[in-house]
Amino acid sequence: MARTTSTGLLLVLTAAMGIGPLVNYGLSTTSTLVIKDFGITEGQFGLLAAVCFFSAALSSFPLGRLSDRISSKGQLAIIFGGTTLGLLAIALAPSYAWLLVAMAVAGPAQALSNPMTNRIIVDRVEPGKRASWIGVKQSGVQGSQLFAGVFFPAVALFAGWQGAAGAAAALAVGLMMWSWKHLQEGSPPAAPRWKKATRHVSPAAPADTESPDPSGHGKRLPALVWVFAGYSLFSGAGLQATNVYLPLFAHRELDLGLLLAGLTAGLAGAVGVSSRIFWGKRMNTGARTSSLLSLLAVGSLLGTASLLVSGEFNVQPLLWLGVVLHGATALGGNVVVMAGLMRSVPHARIGTASGVVALGLYLGFALGPLIMGTLLQQSGAFVNGWAVVAASYVLCFLLSLLLRRHRPEFGGAGTAA
Repeated sequence: MARTTSTGLLLVLTAAMGIGPLVNYGLSTTSTLVIKDFGITEGQFGLLAAVCFFSAALSSFPLGRLSDRISSKGQLAIIFGGTTLGLLAIALAPSYAWLLVAMAVAGPAQALSNPMTNRIIVDRVEPGKRASWIGVKQSGVQGSQLFAGVFFPAVALFAGWQGAAGAAAALAVGLMMWSWKHLQEGSPPAAPRWKKATRHVSPAAPADTESPDPSGHGKRLPALVWVFAGYSLFSGAGLQATNVYLPLFAHRELDLGLLLAGLTAGLAGAVGVSSRIFWGKRMNTGARTSSLLSLLAVGSLLGTASLLVSGEFNVQPLLWLGVVLHGATALGGNVVVMAGLMRSVPHARIGTASGVVALGLYLGFALGPLIMGTLLQQSGAFVNGWAVVAASYVLCFLLSLLLRRHRPEFGGAGTAA
């Protein structure tokens, strides 16, 4: 693969991962304005993200199967087109009910992004580079968070939060046209060297990962897929509860203004971009999946504790420490999960397996903000919500220990996957 082709394709995958979350991050960074304009409660605001992610969860498995069957260009149309429709619906929304519909429309576009990008990486990228590619393309999500944290509050000051959504919709259309141009549709070489071998086993292979069976004949997904889905469920709940309510938390509990509160999301995104690339490189060097997931769960727990204490005692430095830890650890989990998934699943079923893991992820994404918003509405404080987030990361840590004890079904893992 030529260097220019690799660069262009990687940028396309990064954009495909980042465009869908722009809907959620945009509303999150302008949450104060949304709540005020529509006269809704914090719980109703959390329902917006929950509807989007429930829609993504319901569509993740069928779209995962679809990604193994339709062209990459068609999948890009679904991802960018669905996001554009969602943003336009938000820009034109006359009521809260309309906003709920807009979020439901935007959900499937996010659900397809992981299966589609994973499918392309398995088909077109040498095994030794896959984990690094996953880290870079997953950083698109946090790139979106960084962009939203700066773009939406700034544009909202002049055009309102709905005007910012309309401007983002125009951006989504432009990115879709650019991505189509640079996708370079076509089949990979007929018999790539890395697909000729029936199995590649590395002497340094971690004990908790597996080498994919290139034939893809097995109908049963490896049990590790379901462990990854469980980890993604609880990690996603804690991660998205934090993402959705972080700017509102900074504004209400620590008296930050709209722009500075929005920058909490931007900073988390900026750190998340680097952390996802970093964790992808760690996986590429053969790091043990379960060890990294354990480390990320502990770091996420510490970040949540920092946020909780910052709000209880009004300590701004702890807020920013919590934001950095959130970006460095919680936002890196999906990279490790997806890289581990590629070591565990036959090539022909990577889309389906990604859909299963995405189902867990988006269910967590939906439940986290819903629970956080409900607890906030009932108590008027964030402390109970942060406690639930912390509990979710404890469960992630326990699942990482289960992953460590799990016996691979394909008889060992090669760094080729």
